[in-house]
Amino acid sequence: LCNCSSVGSASVAECNRTTGQCRCLAGYVGLRCESCAHGFYPEQGTHLCQPCACNPSGSSSAQCDHSGKCQCKVGVTGLKCDWCSEGYYRFNETTCEPCQCNNHSQTCNSSTGTCLNCQENTEGNHCELCKEGFYRTAHPAHACQRCPCSIVASTGTCSIQPGEAVPRCDRCRTGYTGLNCNQCDKGYYNSDSICVRCKCNGNVDPARSPSVCRPDSGECIGCLYHTAGFHCERCEEGYAKDPEGTNCTRKEATLGPEQREFTTSAPNATKATSFSTAVLNSTLSPTTLQTIFPISSSDNSTSAFADVSWTQFNIIILTVIIIVVVLLMGFVGAVYMYREYQNRKLNAPFWTIELKEDNISFSSYHDSIPNADVSGLLEDDGNEVAPNGQLTLTTPMHNYKA
Repeated sequence: LCNCSSVGSASVAECNRTTGQCRCLAGYVGLRCESCAHGFYPEQGTHLCQPCACNPSGSSSAQCDHSGKCQCKVGVTGLKCDWCSEGYYRFNETTCEPCQCNNHSQTCNSSTGTCLNCQENTEGNHCELCKEGFYRTAHPAHACQRCPCSIVASTGTCSIQPGEAVPRCDRCRTGYTGLNCNQCDKGYYNSDSICVRCKCNGNVDPARSPSVCRPDSGECIGCLYHTAGFHCERCEEGYAKDPEGTNCTRKEATLGPEQREFTTSAPNATKATSFSTAVLNSTLSPTTLQTIFPISSSDNSTSAFADVSWTQFNIIILTVIIIVVVLLMGFVGAVYMYREYQNRKLNAPFWTIELKEDNISFSSYHDSIPNADVSGLLEDDGNEVAPNGQLTLTTPMHNYKA
């Protein structure tokens, strides 16, 4: 009997009468066509021989195992070895090419080779660049470190210039300067770690004082136009604001017999105005002084002399009034004291004494002051008051009783 395989042979009863070889179907081999041919594998459960169908470009052999998995080349994977494994791309007629990611990624796009999931702060098609805000260092080689640049003071990006060992911020924001944008620029000062513009009311010259104000406190440096103060906000001693409140003009006006020269100065004035005064009467009012001595300036503003003379005129008048009041009070006090003294002398108690040939009689007693002591009117040594109320006048020659 031929005993050919019912699955792998063309006919169960047909075989070579000499050798007994059955006529096998495609994919089957053996005397009775019971085994799978090269490039075929037995399917689980049915024992049918299925073709391996290994990709000739990606597999090293046409044979596969019992599961149908082909033997793939390096960088190739898949059941039939028909696509690139992780870390490889561009499946071609020979093999897959490895990804070029500079050791910062293990995967890339299987078609284009673009690296995926770049690590260690890198980016780019091949992870060849540092992310924004990072720079590439030499030690360790090609490592990306974070830039020492604040996003508040700069764009946050930096780079290392040729020949330098430390990074430099690419661009500082307004008001900041330095390699790492950690210093305040000219015209700014540090206020709670933030650079704030100096506030000097336009009374400083950056050409003369480049810093404009102190970088640690904000105090203005080199106030001009006769200004002073922390922010150059007031006039210096001897100067006052003009009526417009913009310029500081000199307060210099003296009322006296001598001649003086007055000069007005302002930041916007092109030339000074000077004049001499003659003998001024201290009783003249500021209006009269301004009428007698008119002052004109290039900006048509009120003259400094008029303002200053008005102030000093008020001071002089006030001083004179105080002196006059004090003198009047002193005079009134003196008169009052003198009158009181005279009244006390005139209003003292006294006796009306009637002198007769042998005695003295007191006809009346006058007292303009209540409770006056009459004993003080008589001399202590020569007068005595008797117990019966009689007044005895004693003289070296006569004794008189009243």
